[in-house]
Formats: sequence, C-alpha cells, structure tokens
Amino acid sequence: MSTIEELKNVRLEKLKSLEKAGVLAYPAKTKKTHRICEALENFEELSKPNKDNDLQEIVLAGRIMAQRGHGGATFLDIFDGSDTITPGSGKIQAIIKEDKIGENSYKFFVDHFDIADFIEVRGTLFITKRGEKTIEVTDYKMLSKALLPLPEKWHGLQDVEEKLRKRYLDILFNPEVKEMVKKRSIFWNSIREFLIERKFIEVETPVLETTPGGADARPFISHHNALDIDVDLRISVGELWQKKLMVAGFEKTFEIGRIFRNEGMDAEHLQDYTAMECYQAYADYEYGMKFTEEICKYIAKKTFGTLKFKIKGFDVDLGAKWEKYDYASTIAKYTGVNIEEASLPEMEKALQKLKIDYDKNGFNATRAIDNLWKYCRKNIAGPGFLINVPVIMEPLAKRMPARAGEEKSDRVQRFQLILAGSELAKGFSELNDPIDQAERFTEQQKLRDTGDEEAQRFDKDYVEAMEYGMPPTFGLGISERLFSFLMDKPMRECQIFPLMRPKN
Repeated sequence: MSTIEELKNVRLEKLKSLEKAGVLAYPAKTKKTHRICEALENFEELSKPNKDNDLQEIVLAGRIMAQRGHGGATFLDIFDGSDTITPGSGKIQAIIKEDKIGENSYKFFVDHFDIADFIEVRGTLFITKRGEKTIEVTDYKMLSKALLPLPEKWHGLQDVEEKLRKRYLDILFNPEVKEMVKKRSIFWNSIREFLIERKFIEVETPVLETTPGGADARPFISHHNALDIDVDLRISVGELWQKKLMVAGFEKTFEIGRIFRNEGMDAEHLQDYTAMECYQAYADYEYGMKFTEEICKYIAKKTFGTLKFKIKGFDVDLGAKWEKYDYASTIAKYTGVNIEEASLPEMEKALQKLKIDYDKNGFNATRAIDNLWKYCRKNIAGPGFLINVPVIMEPLAKRMPARAGEEKSDRVQRFQLILAGSELAKGFSELNDPIDQAERFTEQQKLRDTGDEEAQRFDKDYVEAMEYGMPPTFGLGISERLFSFLMDKPMRECQIFPLMRPKN
C-alpha cells in the first residue's frame, strides 16, 4: 500500500504535467450556470430539448468524490456543497465518454484527474437505465488540483483527535457533523430573531479590556504594544459595557460574541466559546425567568423541531412545568450541609467526606459552597430555575428584599437554568446601587488578594457609571453550552474548529 507521501508525489507529477500542457491547475473563474441542487430540482425542465430541438447544455462545478472506469467511459460523483444552503442533494453523477469527447481529451482526463479534484463539467442531463439523474459531459475543466487523497469513505478518520484536527474532512464525510454545523447556525440565528422581534438592538462591546468583569473567571492576558499596557481578553459578552448602555438611555440591548476564560477544559467547558448576553431596562429576574423559558423553547423548536430531548441520560421536556430549586435547601437535601450556618472547616470536611475534588489554592467559603452545589446539580433533570443564591456568590445581582429580622438580605435576585444536571443560562435583576456595588467589588478584590484568581476585580469606571443612575434592569446570558447539551454531545465536538494542541 502506498504511503500518503508517495500518493502526493504522484499528484505533484500530474500537476507538473498539467502546467507543461498549458492547463491552469487553479483557475480563478468558472462558467458554472447552476448549482447541483438547482440542476436536480429543475431536472425535468433542463433535460428537455430547446426550441431548436437541441439538448440544453448546462455547466456544473464541484469536487470529484468518486471515480470509476468502465470501458471507454468514466463515471464520476460530483459534489458542490449546495445542499448545505438549499435542502436536497448537492451531488450528481457525471459520465465522460471517449466517443463523446474524443480519444485525446478522454486520455488527458484519465491521466490527470483524481478523486478530490475540483472540476467544471459542461453537458446535457439525462436519466440512466438504472434511473439515476446524470450529466453527460461534452467538455471539462480543472478548477483545483488536490495534492492529497481523501480518506476512504467507509473507514475515513477514526481517531477522535484527528477528526477534530482535520475537521474539514470530518464534515465532508460525516453528514451528522455537517448537520451539526447547520444547526449551530440556526441556533444563534434563532436567538437573534427572538431578540430582534422584541425590539432589542444588537451592539458590539470591547473584547480587549483593562479590567475584565461580568463573571468569576481567570482571563487570558496579552499586551497592547501601541498603548504599552497589559490587557485581558473579555470573560463576559460585554456585561458591564451593556449595563453602561442602560445608563446611556438604551432600553434593550444584546450581543452575540466570543468570550475567553483561561480555566479547565472538559466536556462542558472550553476556554474560547460563543455566548449571548442581553439586557432589558425596567424588568426584573421574575420577568426574566418567563423570558428565559420563552427563548429556550423558541430556540429548541427552531433548531431541533422539538421540545423533548435525551441529554446525558436524562429525559428533558422543555414543554413540561419549569420548577424552581432553592439553593440552600437543595444543597442541604443532597449533602446534609446547611450553608447558612456551616463554618468553612465544616464545609471543607463535607467536601472531603463526599469525595469532591476542589482547588485548595485561594479556597474560601464562596468556593466551598460552589463545589457543594456542583455536586448536587448532577441529580436535577430540569427544566427549572435555581434561585435564592447567597450574595457572596454573585457580586452583580440585586439583593432580595430583606426578610423579617434582617437588616438586609443575604440572598440575590438571580436564577440559573438547570437542565440535565448543569447550569445552562444565568439571569438576574442587575445591581444598580453604586454603594452596594462598590462594597461587593471590595469584598471580591479581597478574595483575589488572598489567591482566588476567579474573584472579580474592583471596576472603578463601572461604579462611576452607576453613580449617574441606571434603571432597574434584567440581564440574561446563554452560551453555546446550551447548544451542546441539546445536541447531547461534548462541547468541543459542537464547535466547528475547536482549539487543538499543535502536533509535534
């Protein structure tokens, strides 16, 4: 069996032969008259003789996916990818006959054209005795000479890492992956449609920041040469910027964009991914829960055509009643820990007893409670909302009204969408009290100073913006984790080109 390098050398020789014959191997133009899906859709009309009783000639272009000789004829399967835009096949059979195009032209084709090459064919449409729609070629042209052979159709790329590394081949041969790419587009467009229909305006906010905010996460750090300052890649989709737009007088904004978090990598988490955040003035988190249920149902119906899913072994029905889960009660139910009374050593002891791994660097009550919750969430199928989160867990959400005997509430008006044992969206009544915000940023900064790299920083400019007054506002964030869950696949497999470690 020939090696890849040997097969490449054979094709390089064919490339030299093309150049010697004065044939362009990579021309810029094609005279294509129809996409393949259009030719198939209008096959009956295009295969009829014209008014002069001559057969109509059309020009198609695409990649040779299969090639088989039979006497003085060669059959090709040509694929142009038009099925990704217009439903239907983007593949057609072509036949090149020696007695139709001449001996020399036929020999030149056989000697120079291979599977994977891109070709332009001119010809007439007909149906074979086996009933297959076919184009009979009267002329051909090289559009792009492939120097490497495609993997075998039935064996293809077997290694998962190699599939992700050579995603273009995985998409070419795997209809399921191609369908995922199309669904991903529908997913984000459905979010955009939903928001625009409700009069939200799309905005763009900085990706490079001097004070990254809007989430508890470790940022990627870079250097801005022109300004000679260190900058961070954003960890949220412009949360603090969009809330400044609420200060500026906008009522409804949203952004869909990339965010970057320099953290762990697993089936549910990546460092570089797409998310959406939207903000609506004069609305709160109770309205936001209804809003989130509506948008999730809209996304599911538009993208998948159903509200029922099988995710990580859970049966999830978005059309069922959406429950509410109390944060402290849920943790107590599954771990026996009362987070409102337990000390840090007691919570750490519970983590150890439950065999929960946790990062001891910068360990504090916030991280202890978060780890306890993550242990509990895997038991919840949803759909529903996690509510009544402690204020120490969320520095950007408005406090709940104080309960009897409280000077001020220790819980915030935040919810998280729970599906199949994980959180897939977060929303809250945005904190618009600049004094409370400054105090919480101060507490977050103290956590950072003691080693918690995910704690938020004190953003002086944002607090100053709050001092000019921000209306009551609801905010919501949804990332592509929701898409990967609805696909029931690891997040990395649901990206088109996930980040890969370079090959040595």
